[in-house]
Amino acid sequence: MGRIIGGRRTEDGRTTEAERIIAVALGSNLGDRRAAILAAADEVSRILSEFQLSFLIETAPVGAGLENDPLYLNAAGVGRSTRSSRELLDAFLAIEQRHGRTRPRTNAPRTLDLDLILAGDEIIDEPGLRVPHPRFRERAFVLEPLATIAPDLIDPVTGKSVVELWRAIKKAGA
Repeated sequence: MGRIIGGRRTEDGRTTEAERIIAVALGSNLGDRRAAILAAADEVSRILSEFQLSFLIETAPVGAGLENDPLYLNAAGVGRSTRSSRELLDAFLAIEQRHGRTRPRTNAPRTLDLDLILAGDEIIDEPGLRVPHPRFRERAFVLEPLATIAPDLIDPVTGKSVVELWRAIKKAGA
C-alpha cells in the first residue's frame, strides 16, 4: 500500500498537485555522456519550469562488481511542476528510452539515467515509485551538484537541507 504526503484537495474532494520544487539526478556512462545529459536536460526543461542544471562531474560507478564499468558523468537539476510524481517519473523514463536506455541487469552501464530525487515535501512509497529517492542521501554524485544549485532544499524524511546532507557525506569520506 502506498503512502503519499503532499498535494491539495479541490472543492469536489479530488487531490491535485501543488506546484513544488522537483529535483532530478542525471547520469550517463555509455556513448557521448555529455551530449546525452545536455539533451536530456533540454527535454526535462520542457517538463519542469524554471529548470536549472548543475555542473557536470565525473565519478566512478558505485557498487560491488562495477569497478571495471565506464566512468559516469553526473549532474543534478531543479525546476518546478504541478505534475504528479508518477507523471514525472513516467516522463523521465520515456526520455531515458528515447536515449537508448536498456535495463539488461541491475546497475548495468547506461546511455542515460534520470532519477526523481525530491518532489517538494512529498513522501511516496508505492510500487515503482519512491520519493524522496531512497538512496540519494548516500550519493555524493547527487548531493554535490544538487547542493550547488539548491542548497536549501529540504529532505522531508530527515528535515535536513541538501547542503547539510552533502557536508555529512563529505565529512564521512563517502
